[in-house]
Amino acid sequence: MQDTLLTPAEAEALWLSFKTGAVGALISLPLGLLTAWALSRKNFPGKFALDLLVHMPLVMPPVVTGYLLLLAFGSRGPVGAWLEENLGITLAFNWKGAALAAAIMGFPLLVRALRLSFDAVDRKLEQAARTLGATPWDVFRSVTLPIIMPGLITGLLLAFARGLGEFGATITFVANIPGETQTLPIALYSALQSPGGEIRALRLLILSIVLALGALAASEIFAARMRRRIFGPEKEGRT
Repeated sequence: MQDTLLTPAEAEALWLSFKTGAVGALISLPLGLLTAWALSRKNFPGKFALDLLVHMPLVMPPVVTGYLLLLAFGSRGPVGAWLEENLGITLAFNWKGAALAAAIMGFPLLVRALRLSFDAVDRKLEQAARTLGATPWDVFRSVTLPIIMPGLITGLLLAFARGLGEFGATITFVANIPGETQTLPIALYSALQSPGGEIRALRLLILSIVLALGALAASEIFAARMRRRIFGPEKEGRT
């Protein structure tokens, strides 16, 4: 019976994964919305470079991303030192840094989903609202946001799922500290490195697969419901 249940340390790793994944997805949402809107709607110098920068975490080794985070946000890094001295915020080697790593790694997925949603918005609807006297904020809130909501929810859930499975950038930036930075993937890695840890590793492996499948299924279900609510059953069925 003991081998089939999560130990307190494993449950804590699960909770840390949920916390860092959720916080990472939420803190990246405002910048993700702005970035996706700019890439979809605006032409400006450096747009191609910004697009490349956004997608860099998808193609770079996660360890490289983690090392760059350590250089920038570590206690001796320019950003990390400023945050610690002026705001008392320390990111390296604690769960806040793990949330930042999750946000960075999930950001491209969030932006991509939002950009596709912005591209799909009928601009004539927005223009019609403007001719009726609506402000740009009113147009975004009442017209654009409801239409892009399926993509927003999908992007958030994908970013959350990516944060749940993040390993390389997290362990490089915040190390492997039980109860502080040891998320589910890092706990699985630790179990594989420990003598006799096969059973523990198997439990964590199954849990990781279930969580990943659950997050992906949730993104599809929520997106389908939002499309049905906005466009009706016929439109949702065609998509």
